[in-house]
Amino acid sequence: MNIRRYAQLFLFAGALLAAAPRPARAQTDEIQVYDASIAPQGKFNLTWHNNFTPDGLKTPAFSGGIIPDRSFNGVTEWAYGATDWLELGLYLPLYSISKNHDASINGGKIRLLFVKPHAADRTLFYGANFEFSYNAAYWEPVRFTSEIRPIFGVHLHPVDIIINPILDNSFRGGFASLDFAPAARVAYNFTPKFALAVEEYSDVGPLRAVFPTQDESHGVWGVFDRSTKIGSFEGGIGFGVTPTSDKVTLKFIFSRDLN
Repeated sequence: MNIRRYAQLFLFAGALLAAAPRPARAQTDEIQVYDASIAPQGKFNLTWHNNFTPDGLKTPAFSGGIIPDRSFNGVTEWAYGATDWLELGLYLPLYSISKNHDASINGGKIRLLFVKPHAADRTLFYGANFEFSYNAAYWEPVRFTSEIRPIFGVHLHPVDIIINPILDNSFRGGFASLDFAPAARVAYNFTPKFALAVEEYSDVGPLRAVFPTQDESHGVWGVFDRSTKIGSFEGGIGFGVTPTSDKVTLKFIFSRDLN
């Protein structure tokens, strides 16, 4: 398949993501689609997540919560490659600067990321991420939550297609109460160190009773990735397309190995 054909595939897949009737998550510290890559065994890694919402929802998602509009949110993620198939992670601190809570610390998270080894070198790759969170009362309405994030993808060289069918867990109501918040990414790698991507982030509600269409949130993102000697950079802009989505959100992620 020639480059022109790959470009056509990239644009077509991006259009599908943009048109899909699914919603995007709004208030969060981490806006990223996982691609099953992990820190090399024995290596420590730092990833710094930041996002800013210049035009967002004017009311919080729950009573006393952070107002998304003009909020700045982020987290420092520390990771260690325990084996070639397991990465251990610690998110600390989670922080925000918002209209109604000023500068705040929002809690912390630990995670276990299991992957098929050497995912970047495989055509088909997969993994699963498990996060466990302790939340401030203004960040989540529930003190303890967790995330189950399956990872599935294909490297078609130079196109990547990845989906993360995420399930958020509040430890209330059993399996049917898990919240379905899928994310997806289609990327075109112009070089091994530079890519452009279309991403989509969603929240359709609990499995037992998904939200009505007007209450779902859905956002489409344009993203770039750039690798340098200093580290890896990812930046993007997202646009909400449903009434319950933030209209415009910006993200910036920096990552590098520490040893």
